[in-house]
Amino acid sequence: MRADARRNYERIVECAREAFAEHGPEAPLDEIGRRAGVGPGTLYRHFPNRDALIEAVYRSRIEALAARAYELIETLSPAEALDQWFRAQVDFVMDKRSLAATLKAAIDRSSETFTLCSGLITDAAGAVLRPVQETGLIRADIEPRDLLRLGHGIGAACETAPEAAGRLIEVTLAGLRTDRQTRVP
Repeated sequence: MRADARRNYERIVECAREAFAEHGPEAPLDEIGRRAGVGPGTLYRHFPNRDALIEAVYRSRIEALAARAYELIETLSPAEALDQWFRAQVDFVMDKRSLAATLKAAIDRSSETFTLCSGLITDAAGAVLRPVQETGLIRADIEPRDLLRLGHGIGAACETAPEAAGRLIEVTLAGLRTDRQTRVP
């Protein structure tokens, strides 16, 4: 893709993300094009229909969250990387009145995009989970999909009570640790 076409594509995706956050996946495409500063031809050349644009927004959000995992691994200790990425995952689920869940619901679960995104996010979860498991600080029986389910559960539960998210994250991370002295019966 030429540099100007790439910039247009990225601007459209970002403006669509904002519009979907404000109005849901039915946000007017013409408004998205206006926000991005492109004409209808440019918009439809990149995204022939609404579904293609929704998938692009979802994919870009998942790619960013996955990339964050690898950035954290490079700069923080394993435990800190897990903590920060888990928080980012919960924020992702809670973002903008559950934009992620709305977009995910609009995507066909058998689509190439859904399969790609599922693989990216599962790999990212494994990348932050395995190093901390190797230190012995986190239970070895926790799998990447478990981490994703826990983060999704907290995000969904705190959609209307975001102030509780931090506390629930702390409780969840404590439950994953191997150094707990006591167990709840």
